[in-house]
Amino acid sequence: MSDESFNPAQLTASTLSEALPYIQRYDRQTVVIKYGGHAMVDPALADAFARDVVLLKHLGINPVIVHGGGPQIASLLERLGIKSEFRDGLRVTDDATMEVVEMVLSGPINKNIVRAINKAGGKAVGLSGSDADLMKVKRASKTKRDAQSEVEKVIDLGFVGEPETVDVSVLELLGGYEHDFIPVIAPVGFDAEGKRYNVNADTAAGAIAGALEASRLLLLTDVAGVLDGKKELIREIKAGDIAGLVEDGTVSGGMIPKLETAANAVKNGVGGAVILDGRAKHALLMELFTEHGAGTIVL
Repeated sequence: MSDESFNPAQLTASTLSEALPYIQRYDRQTVVIKYGGHAMVDPALADAFARDVVLLKHLGINPVIVHGGGPQIASLLERLGIKSEFRDGLRVTDDATMEVVEMVLSGPINKNIVRAINKAGGKAVGLSGSDADLMKVKRASKTKRDAQSEVEKVIDLGFVGEPETVDVSVLELLGGYEHDFIPVIAPVGFDAEGKRYNVNADTAAGAIAGALEASRLLLLTDVAGVLDGKKELIREIKAGDIAGLVEDGTVSGGMIPKLETAANAVKNGVGGAVILDGRAKHALLMELFTEHGAGTIVL
């Protein structure tokens, strides 16, 4: 092995050269990123994320960010003495809780992300689903089958919404490869009567990615991706195979709705949806600009 193999400058140049085909692949393409979990609360990872997003923009890619904020919402609810009711493990969002949800998501969380991106040299703009009719929703409800009567019962979750229509005109005006701005979206929507609703960030990101016909939807999470029975990463899944993975127990718990979101996004025109580890520094760059990526892609 030659001495130059250990030269940091040579290694950097080689890495950039190897990334060229992938940079060309995503040139002038839209990438929607769901940002949350450990990546958002760890200061070092948050700074790296902001720099990576700015780099994507400078490379001619159009990044659109949709963020969560569950831990921060729970923390403020506790500080304010607002008790949350849970039904079958799901938080019921009443009036008082919704007030906190919108305040936290559209306030400090959104603006912290905007400031971090701007500090890294970008031009981020904070939005919520309520701005410019971006995301109209309908009231969400879950059903549960009663074990004795076999009757499906509706579980009312309060002000929890599901995207019904997405108007991306404001995103096209601000973002796009021909503009400098990077949209950062809080997942708060509204219904036909103007009532505000909390929307799951994964679900919101999937709906927005579909409306934008994004090349990629990247769902940052706190696991490496989808793991098989041997706890090894499954690099590629076809949308039609997800039901079988759930049935045989390969996929369970919180990974099920993430895969459902990914599958729906792909069915709605997204080129591919990737579940990847937000705890890994530069996960976005590894996924987009390396041969094997960094997570599980749903095609």
